Amino acid sequence: MTKIHRQRDIIDRRAVMARLTELAGSDINKMKRRAGVLAVFKEALNLGRIEVRRRFDQHGDGTQTVRENCFLIDQLVRIVHDFAAGHELPQNIRTSGEAMSLVAVGGYGRGELSPQSDIDLLFLTPYKRTPWHEQVVEYVLYMLWDMGLKVGQSTRSADECIRMAKADLTIRTALLEMRWLWGDQDLYFDLKNRYVNEIITGTGEEFVEAKLAERDARHANMGDTRYVLEPNVKEGKGGLRDLHTLYWLARYLYRVDGINDLVDQGIISKEACKRFAKAQAFLWTVRCHLHYVTERAEDRLTFDVQQEIASRMNYTDHAGSRGVERFMKHFFLVAKDVGDLTRLFCSLAEEQQKRKPRMRLGKLLFLKRSNVDGFVIDGDRLNVSALDQFTKDPAAMIRLFHTSLEHGIDIHPHALDLVHRNLKHVGSLRKDKAANALFMSILTSKKNPEVALRHMNEAGVLSRFIPDFGRVVAQMQYDMYHVYTVDEHTIQAIGILHAIEQGVLVEEAPLSTQIIHKVSSRKALYMAVLLHDIAKGRGGDHSVLGADVAMKLGPRFGLTDEETETVAWLVREHLTMSRVAFKRDVDDPQTITDFVTKVQSPERLRLLLVLTVADIRAVGPNVWNGWKGGLLRELYQRSEELMLGGMAAARDHRVKAAQAAVSRELIASGWPQTDIDAHLARGYPTYWTSFDTRTHVHHARLVRDAEQRHAPLTVESRIDSFRSVTEINVYTSDHPGLFSQIAGAMAVSGANIVDAKIVTLANGMALDSFWIQESDGAAFDTPSKLAKLSTVIEQVLSGRMRLDKELAARKGKLPARAHVFKVPPRVIIDNKASSSHTLIEVNGRDRPGLLYDLTAAMTQLGLQIASAHISTYGERVVDVFYVKDIFGLKVQHERKLEQIRDGVLKALRDPADSEAAAAQ
Repeated sequence: MTKIHRQRDIIDRRAVMARLTELAGSDINKMKRRAGVLAVFKEALNLGRIEVRRRFDQHGDGTQTVRENCFLIDQLVRIVHDFAAGHELPQNIRTSGEAMSLVAVGGYGRGELSPQSDIDLLFLTPYKRTPWHEQVVEYVLYMLWDMGLKVGQSTRSADECIRMAKADLTIRTALLEMRWLWGDQDLYFDLKNRYVNEIITGTGEEFVEAKLAERDARHANMGDTRYVLEPNVKEGKGGLRDLHTLYWLARYLYRVDGINDLVDQGIISKEACKRFAKAQAFLWTVRCHLHYVTERAEDRLTFDVQQEIASRMNYTDHAGSRGVERFMKHFFLVAKDVGDLTRLFCSLAEEQQKRKPRMRLGKLLFLKRSNVDGFVIDGDRLNVSALDQFTKDPAAMIRLFHTSLEHGIDIHPHALDLVHRNLKHVGSLRKDKAANALFMSILTSKKNPEVALRHMNEAGVLSRFIPDFGRVVAQMQYDMYHVYTVDEHTIQAIGILHAIEQGVLVEEAPLSTQIIHKVSSRKALYMAVLLHDIAKGRGGDHSVLGADVAMKLGPRFGLTDEETETVAWLVREHLTMSRVAFKRDVDDPQTITDFVTKVQSPERLRLLLVLTVADIRAVGPNVWNGWKGGLLRELYQRSEELMLGGMAAARDHRVKAAQAAVSRELIASGWPQTDIDAHLARGYPTYWTSFDTRTHVHHARLVRDAEQRHAPLTVESRIDSFRSVTEINVYTSDHPGLFSQIAGAMAVSGANIVDAKIVTLANGMALDSFWIQESDGAAFDTPSKLAKLSTVIEQVLSGRMRLDKELAARKGKLPARAHVFKVPPRVIIDNKASSSHTLIEVNGRDRPGLLYDLTAAMTQLGLQIASAHISTYGERVVDVFYVKDIFGLKVQHERKLEQIRDGVLKALRDPADSEAAAAQ
């Protein structure tokens, strides 16, 4: 245990007790005396915490700090107890036979206490509680609570403790860490001995099963990956709780007081013990910083504190990487190390028959074989045949993972530990054709390569075998959009690609599931997914840099020149399809023409779609939705149509074809020809080329109904569950600023606009369509919310609701984590992407009411908005507007373009940032 130096600088128990004794002897009344006593305790607690914090700021050692915090609380509990027993309680109430022991349990019993953590106390009595016991417990607890400490407590006899520990795993674990604190030691040692004899003996297997099941459930609840970008330092996978689990198992199975004792017993190596201590020290340090920075018992390492803690721990910016990214990379590597230690130790527990083997019936016949591809079956897992197997045959390290994958058998932790020790030999395999071919077999396996690749990554093999991949291991992406580190995102993308190919995602990604079986370059597709983010964190365009890496690695892995070129192209263009689908108007013929010119072939189109879907779905659990799938599907189908010669018809022909299709549908539904002719006359040519026949027919019915009712405003909604979006159609008299008003109304109603098309008809009416979602990406489909939205739109357009007032209350309400990210505002004007419209692309930090601010600015600048395409990436928003001037033409004049850029930029800038800058 860490030695605590200059203990009296933290708390001087004798000096505190002397002050309390003086108060006890004074003649002041009871209430004033208690207030004085409490003030002494609070002062001692506060001064002690200040000293512990001062030391932490000086040495930065979390292991030392949790011990010092524990020492401080120990002394306070002892003083409170002694003062209560000696001065506050009637002396005649206690009989000579009464005794009590104060026992620290849980993490406090382990002697580790973070700055804001709870303390758990057991008041141990020899038999049924007496009035003296109850008064001591009451005084101690209320004094500790009044000091502001968070105390969990129980008052039990040894019999009660044993009985409850048998029935409750939480109590059993808490008592496993019991530590005598004060009072009668005989009571404590009696309980400790009984715990060993009556609880531990003969129940090792049961305890291991229960604790590992508890761990698995906790991992599942926390996301079951150690690579989330806002990890939980305590409960997350690879966090402190995993180390505590190892400690509990060691203590329960081997009766040791600490992990170091396992080395003396020859159970683990000195190296493993050092790794445990190093990981624990780092995690304790991070957790102490977290508690001090947030001033609460916070265990989630959120974006808003990562930067400050990185700075406090002296992680500085380097070329190509920020200090906070280096800090988080270290965190993830430590979490990985914890995983390695967990696997190793759990295998030891299983070897001693402390945990039942996980046997799958389908393997029983196979497991009778003693030799599999040069490896042996150890229990139900794959193990090395000799300790020097990897030294003599380094390629066996790759074959180990291949054999495991193909035969569906787990790798023994001892084999993984041996891999770890022989990583220095992996470099020699990079030029080994057989090893490279074996890796390609893993990558393209029909048996889910995600599993094998993750094991290879966690064992350190992948980063040694492909050094370029090693550069993105534990590489965080410092934003609120990406959920995982680059390596974890990549491996998950491989798993998603496999799921698409196996038909698992046929409902969520039907088009990708269909076309993946038409792909000719399957190897190229899997390699492109593996390499698509390989150059992140290097500075510059990672797509371009990644293409260069692909050109280098393709030949090494046996790809032909054509396949290598395909992989490089896919890596270079892996963001292109999503950019066009989400940020461009696919109803504009030039959008499709430009995209097809870049893609060139149906095979590349198929490859790019599947890669794009796998990439987006692997960003995080709530990033993909039906709306994004629909946009990609629309772009794919229109591009394929053009490639096959389907969109070559002139615009006039396409207009007439659209009108004829609508006429046929309306005639079939019983419309008179006069009504059909009236509706066809309302739409300008661009209207007829901007929607499909089904939508045109729906619009026709909506417009005729509104005209027959002479309704000044019609607001109608259509829920599209498959695309996770709700379409809102607004039919009303057109006027400048209409789009902006509706956008503001939707912001007030809590709806997120993801797309919009603005149509002005020949009768002077506007038919505007908006596609909206909830903030989490689900369809905005609650009936009460839709009713409110319709009411708010009517109130705004009638002038009965002032948007500036309503939106002012919502502006600036960003989560604290969002304020950490600086997103430079940027406005790009493009006159080449469309032959009929000027495009305004807006990049900046998202905030409530931003779309209203932008569109209001455009209205003031005399612009007509034809369509808007909204994409949000965490804290960053990218909005693209197709606009014309007041004459219905593209904006060409340079001075006007500059005026537009300045005006939109002004609307884009975050008022909160301006206020902060002014304050500085």
